[in-house]
Amino acid sequence: MTRQRASHLPRLLALCVIGFSFGIPFVWMISASLKTRVDAERADFVDLRHANLTNYPIVLGLMDDPVEGKPLEMRFARWYFNSIFIAFTVTLLQVLTSAMAAYAFSRLHWRGRDTVFLLYLATIMIPGVVTMIPSFQIMVGLRFINTYHGLILPAAFSAFGTFLLRQFMVSLPQSFDEAAMLDGAGHWRIFWDIIVPLARPGMIALAIITFLGTYQSFFWPLIMLNDANLYTLPVGMLALDNTYGRQTELIMAATVMNIVPLSVLFVIFQKFLVKGLVLGGVKG
Repeated sequence: MTRQRASHLPRLLALCVIGFSFGIPFVWMISASLKTRVDAERADFVDLRHANLTNYPIVLGLMDDPVEGKPLEMRFARWYFNSIFIAFTVTLLQVLTSAMAAYAFSRLHWRGRDTVFLLYLATIMIPGVVTMIPSFQIMVGLRFINTYHGLILPAAFSAFGTFLLRQFMVSLPQSFDEAAMLDGAGHWRIFWDIIVPLARPGMIALAIITFLGTYQSFFWPLIMLNDANLYTLPVGMLALDNTYGRQTELIMAATVMNIVPLSVLFVIFQKFLVKGLVLGGVKG
């Protein structure tokens, strides 16, 4: 046993070094958010002798900016709400539509099913920048520019989500469906009462991935919005770099508040994420 532990020691040390190197930017970010601008731009990020929390209320508009002499014209709380609301709505719709599509591709038998699925899956290989202009033109035609709808609806469907959940549903025995049909259940009842509970690990994994990706989305909200009240956090935080000049300490404070929901979500649901991805990749 001692020899086995000794053999794992180099691997453990290597992982510790890699983990520490990945953690340095986060440590610097938190450290800089607690300093003045002059101290934040220094290389010594472990010096916290003059650390304070004043940058956070400044970003939130609760205190005057010492440079401007007045509160910043930012709507950080509103942007926070927009980001969480849009990410939550997109996640809910994407998980629902992906589960329904996965059920149709895995449990229903219809002509050309596998061909249609392969064509649908092939859309994953199309870069997002290729479809951005057509998507934008569609949003213009529907008058969804500068609305929540324009941010939510294009992201409500996912070929990757359909593929992930289909892997779960294909692995489930068909005897479940047959037994339910003998009891008089239809496809809708089978989907909600049997398939969805069994595919819950995959749905949770998809929900986490979707929420993280939507919450951090930048380019699509940037071209779709021009009303500051509708900005998401990644777009709104540009004001700290453009409108007011490069304010490193405020940018870091805003970034810390920005990543708090993501960190909490990942820590709470990381085991579901790993389990969902592993089972979805192995089964099917």
